[in-house]
Amino acid sequence: MATRRRSLRIGALAAAAAAVALTAAVWSGSGAAGTRHLTKTPTVTTRKVGKLGVILVNSRGRTLYMFVPDKQRKVTCKGTCAAIWPPLKLKAGQKPTAGGAAKKSLLGADKNPSGGRVVTYNKWPLYTYIADTKPGQATGQAIDLNGGLWYVLSPSGKVIKKKP
Repeated sequence: MATRRRSLRIGALAAAAAAVALTAAVWSGSGAAGTRHLTKTPTVTTRKVGKLGVILVNSRGRTLYMFVPDKQRKVTCKGTCAAIWPPLKLKAGQKPTAGGAAKKSLLGADKNPSGGRVVTYNKWPLYTYIADTKPGQATGQAIDLNGGLWYVLSPSGKVIKKKP
């Protein structure tokens, strides 16, 4: 248990350091950080990830999370939170697409407080986690970080609360 807490603290520190670097990149004018999660066609698809089963992932195979404080209504993760948990963004005029077992009927979009729109699934805004560096990772599952709990979603739109 102590090892898990230590790992979470180390992960949180690494995430905070990455957020600082990300913020510096945005302020330096590189713009790369701001567009990194803005895909040509924001696709929500599915992938089997360990004991979590089949979950939602983005077009790059990176795990998508929901944030409990969003309450299936609106994006509440902004600022430093959004640097650690980048939302799946839409460009103006774009519509999200579904792949795999993801259901197009559950896709939508919500206004992003930072500008633009964020892809939603069953009304939950979707986010990636910067600590997930490879497709198929779900290191953000069931952690309490940046003001609330984070969970993955099933293709039916159900929140999966089990720990990885």
